[in-house]
Amino acid sequence: MTINSMFPNSQLYETGYCVIFARGVNPAELLARVSGQKVFQFHLNRIEAEAIKALGEDIEEEDVPDLNLEELYESGILNNSGPLLRAGTYNDWSFAIESEGPYLADDRLLRTASQNTEAISARVSETGSKWISYAERGEILSSFDPLFPHHDYGSRPSILEWLTNYQEAISRGDRADSFENAFREIQHALNCAVPKEADALRLLTVRVAGAYS
Repeated sequence: MTINSMFPNSQLYETGYCVIFARGVNPAELLARVSGQKVFQFHLNRIEAEAIKALGEDIEEEDVPDLNLEELYESGILNNSGPLLRAGTYNDWSFAIESEGPYLADDRLLRTASQNTEAISARVSETGSKWISYAERGEILSSFDPLFPHHDYGSRPSILEWLTNYQEAISRGDRADSFENAFREIQHALNCAVPKEADALRLLTVRVAGAYS
């Protein structure tokens, strides 16, 4: 796995993101877990998702020429009262992506995503703050700001370190790159990623209506 396969590509998510990975869970199940609702088979690529996120119900056919506007309205995807989540798969992990917003950063969603499996959350806020969490079977074992890796709020931080050796990756790099170095090491050890080419594809998408209210 190369540095270019690290999720996310900073040029694509300049204003922040959150991602949750879950092992052995298909994308529809992962979206159902984190959204709390049945997932309909609606697919968007990243460019279409960003247009819908920005324009909502004001979107026009020329903004998304390859999509059916009537289907968009009927699906509820255009309702901007909650986050727009996209999900796909890479190796034996599924991933759910949220651009900008804080919805997926809720620890309760990581616990839910990790039921009967393991899950990882990584988030970068619009202001640049960064956080990594790791959970197994509904329990958050590790949760930390990579700038302060020894201040871990998980129940058993040693497990993620034993699995990935991410603290050594932090210590041998520049402090300013702590998040990138830690997350890259974790991804390499656990074999989870969202390469740029995978993120460009049409991915299963759900709108969590009302989540912002």
